Amino acid sequence: MTQFHHVRLELAREPGHPAGDPTDGYDLVAPLDSEGRLDAEALHAEPERGHVRRFSGGQTVGTGRLRRGPGGAWLLDLNDGEAADALGFRFGEERFVSGEYVSLTLPSGDQHTYVVAAVAAV
Repeated sequence: MTQFHHVRLELAREPGHPAGDPTDGYDLVAPLDSEGRLDAEALHAEPERGHVRRFSGGQTVGTGRLRRGPGGAWLLDLNDGEAADALGFRFGEERFVSGEYVSLTLPSGDQHTYVVAAVAAV
């Protein structure tokens, strides 16, 4: 059974951030199935429930929607004038459970890896 969850993604270790950065990341409200995978059908049924918050330095820098993009890709669609949108790299295959890693691609083409820091039903 699919249920919506709050998923916190925090920047993982990378050049310039050897310990990662828990003040840089995303908060998602997303439908997850029993294995912790994103559920496209559940989001399609209730698109207004899919939310995204981008944070940096511990401050909110953008908000928007979790949605499906071209070709079924998962998009963190931030509102105009705010932080840049991000495209989930293989989000349809990833498991959103604490301790797992996921990657996002920014419009610049830069890719960053995030650790799933927390997952809780909403």
